[in-house]
Amino acid sequence: MNERRHSPAAERNGPPILAALQRLLPASGQLLEIASGTGQHAAFCSEGLPGWQWQPSDYEPGALPSIAAWCEGLTRVNPPITLNVLDTIWAGVPAQLDAIYCANMIHIAPWACTTGLMQGAARHLAPEGLLITYGPYLLDDMPTAPSNLAFDADLRQRNPAWGIRRLADVATEAGQAGLCLREKLAMPANNMLLVWARDRGA
Repeated sequence: MNERRHSPAAERNGPPILAALQRLLPASGQLLEIASGTGQHAAFCSEGLPGWQWQPSDYEPGALPSIAAWCEGLTRVNPPITLNVLDTIWAGVPAQLDAIYCANMIHIAPWACTTGLMQGAARHLAPEGLLITYGPYLLDDMPTAPSNLAFDADLRQRNPAWGIRRLADVATEAGQAGLCLREKLAMPANNMLLVWARDRGA
C-alpha cells in the first residue's frame, strides 16, 4: 500500500522554498522540520541540500507514515518523529540545531503554537542557527491580497483558533523568546519566507 499523501501546494512551493534555503543555509548542518505534513518538502528539499541532515516531525502521528514513505531510501533524512511544539521538552530533538524549518503551521494552529515554536527554537538553535518559517502573513503596511483574506475567513470558519497572523504579532512573540526577524522574502501565491535568528541586542 502506498502511504504517500499528496499536497498540490507542497509540490508547487517546494522549488522556490528550496532555492531560498540553498541561499540562506551554510553548506552543512542539522535541520529540524516542524509540521512536515505529507513529507513532500522533506523529500524534495533534503535532496537539494546534500550537506544537511533533515529531521522531519509532525504533531499528528497519522502523518508519519506518509512522511516516511516520501523519504524512503533518503539517507540524509531521519525517521519522522511526533512533535508537539507546546511541549517544554522536545523529545528526540538534538540539543542544538543549525536550522529549524516550519511551513504552514502558524496559521493552521492555535496562537499558543506560535509561542511554543519561538520558545522551542530559542532552546534548540545553535548560536548562529536560523528559524525559517513559511506561509501567509498579514502586513500592517501592505494591503492583504483578496485570496489571503478569503483563506483567512475559511480558516476561521473551520476553527476559530486558526487564522493568518499579523507579522508584527509573530515578531513580538519571537522577541519575547530572544529571536528577531533577520530577513523577509516574498514568495509565490502571496506567501512569505521569514528568517529568524538570535537577537544579539537582547
